[in-house]
Amino acid sequence: MNRPIAVVTGASAGIGEATARRLAAEGFHVVLGARRLDRLQAIADGIGGTAVELDVTSAPSVEAFLDAVPAVNVLVNNAGGARGLATVAEADEEHWRWMWETNVLGTLRVTKGLLPKLIASGDGHVVSVTSIAAYEAYDNGSGYTSAKHAQSALHRTLRGELLGRPVRVTEILPGMVETDFSVNRFDGDADRAAAVYQGVTPLTADDVADVIAFAVTRPPHVNLDRIVLKPRAQASATRVHRA
Repeated sequence: MNRPIAVVTGASAGIGEATARRLAAEGFHVVLGARRLDRLQAIADGIGGTAVELDVTSAPSVEAFLDAVPAVNVLVNNAGGARGLATVAEADEEHWRWMWETNVLGTLRVTKGLLPKLIASGDGHVVSVTSIAAYEAYDNGSGYTSAKHAQSALHRTLRGELLGRPVRVTEILPGMVETDFSVNRFDGDADRAAAVYQGVTPLTADDVADVIAFAVTRPPHVNLDRIVLKPRAQASATRVHRA
């Protein structure tokens, strides 16, 4: 295989799917990881990629996934998500545990496992999709914002630890993106999820994928450390203009 290899986690829908498609169009062979293997396989077949089942909250699943990746040039840590909008006083520990396992430990497991191969590539790149919640805190979002802050800290620490190694490190921090994120957060409540974007033109998964593709196709000496992107109508996590 002569094409560079990109690994994308959480690739069965949303930003992950869009990124896999875009990187394939940029000439990468994409290894797609997610839990929904049937959907993942359909996407992989359409872009000439490789689908491998992956649950980032399971160490054995991650180990099996890593064994299926012979080499890698780009890793996109996209697997993650939110559960609920509870106050600290009413926090659901299971929701917190899932968010930390997925966003933080999931990123750690996959990144740690693929670092030797990224370094060996001679021009590796780690991209982590965090959120504006990685630098803002907002009411009723402490479980998600704390997990994203931790994921961001992990990622930014890696930037210094890899100095002198042939690996770039980019954090992508999106604001409002209309995917299945809110549906998942609200446990399948489509009406409640739709209300999040009412009166706003949010970002799309393709918008975020465009930015990721731009970052990983810069010359090897160019490192885009952090990229924050939001809809024009969004100034912060809680300041949104609705028409």
